[in-house]
Amino acid sequence: MTTLPRIDPMLATPGRLPSASMDSLFGYEVKQDGQRCIAYVSGDGSVLLRSRSGADITAAYPDLSDLGGGLGSRPAVLDGEIIAPDREGRADFQRLQSRMGLASSPTRAARMARRIPAHLALFDVLFLDTEALTRTVYSERRAVLEGLNLVGPNWSTPAAIVGHGHQALEMTRSAGLEGLVAKRLTSPYQPGIRSRSWIKIRNVKTADIIVGGWLPGHGKLASMPGALLMGQPRPDGLHFVGSVGTGWTDSDRARLAADLTDLATGKCPFTERPTAPGARWVTPCLVAEVRYSTRTQAGRLRQPSWHRLRLDLSPDDLR
Repeated sequence: MTTLPRIDPMLATPGRLPSASMDSLFGYEVKQDGQRCIAYVSGDGSVLLRSRSGADITAAYPDLSDLGGGLGSRPAVLDGEIIAPDREGRADFQRLQSRMGLASSPTRAARMARRIPAHLALFDVLFLDTEALTRTVYSERRAVLEGLNLVGPNWSTPAAIVGHGHQALEMTRSAGLEGLVAKRLTSPYQPGIRSRSWIKIRNVKTADIIVGGWLPGHGKLASMPGALLMGQPRPDGLHFVGSVGTGWTDSDRARLAADLTDLATGKCPFTERPTAPGARWVTPCLVAEVRYSTRTQAGRLRQPSWHRLRLDLSPDDLR
């Protein structure tokens, strides 16, 4: 049996659409709002799923276990994104959150799989049969992937187009999708590298932040978070970038309250203590994604709103 190589995922750099003169040098894929996944298909029908951090998440997604049968006896390493589609087929990260973190509870994972099916959107092939493809350019890897015809009840290979980036981005806006990933046609796969060869273009500005503290709500919500104090890491430590107190659901607030209580500390984790009377500090372990309009000259996020907790990221991933 072929021994499959362990391969860390290549990461995209946030940016803008390539210029019109560079447009034809890139392939464009819809940016999926889910959990990154490297799938190791052994060739004997079994499959191993690893998250971006390398954690084994196979047991969390029993509905993806038949992926190995889609390749028959051909071993492969595939890159993709696990999503939880809504009724219109769009990735819904809030739905997916109920599926994440269940690798240690197979019974619950199986129950949730029946309620909220997962779908693996495949976009790259890194190893096939006996050959590593990481040095093969994107356009050729993409052709190999499409030739595998990986379409099943819980997995697919969404289309990619060459050029026409502006039209593709407008399509994602109209459809309410997150955005695009532009991939240079001549780029190899760079494991573990955040590369300019892959550019993620979002329809809204977002930022990954680290929660360093919180402010209590008012009235009946006095024991719950009314706002979170956000930080982003720099070489000299965690810099305060503002507070966020809108955009979350009641269930988000309740979950955050429990997490923040467990992480309580008496020490402010920011390089400069923010002016925030009544602040309660926490060990900076939680990573979240927020939407915002722009940044001030001091680096603060303007008009931030909560998007999601990033269970797939650790603070080290932001450094």
